[in-house]
Amino acid sequence: MSTGLAVFDTTVQQSNEWLKAIEVRLQPCDRGQAYGAFRAVTHVLRDRLPMEGVLGLSAQFPILLRGVFLEGWRPKDRATDIRLPLTLAEAVEAALPRDFPREGLGTAHAVLQVLAERLDAGEVQKLLAYLPAALRPLWEPEPWPA
Repeated sequence: MSTGLAVFDTTVQQSNEWLKAIEVRLQPCDRGQAYGAFRAVTHVLRDRLPMEGVLGLSAQFPILLRGVFLEGWRPKDRATDIRLPLTLAEAVEAALPRDFPREGLGTAHAVLQVLAERLDAGEVQKLLAYLPAALRPLWEPEPWPA
């Protein structure tokens, strides 16, 4: 189904590709649950980053997912002080639906892996510089279980 506007059709297609990649990493999740995982993880990440990091990251997303990412963001609010993977996992779990079939740490890792694969490598390095050392391994393929 086409919207009649190439820019909209393109962002829907790109967004679906990103969500499908998350869905594959988070089996048995479906596309709707992949969307929920993207939203939960990226909102927790967004609320941890300074404004420059949020804006740089948002520019890398397809337009549709950029809207999801920035939904409800209040730039003047102070960034959260999440410093440990388990604290991040708890925040992700709190943002996921109660019946979500995966735990927070694995969900965060899966979504961040998709971001690491799809974002510009330089942007990933900038994001990592904003994060405490304990959170940086979540972006790496190992040792975190997917």
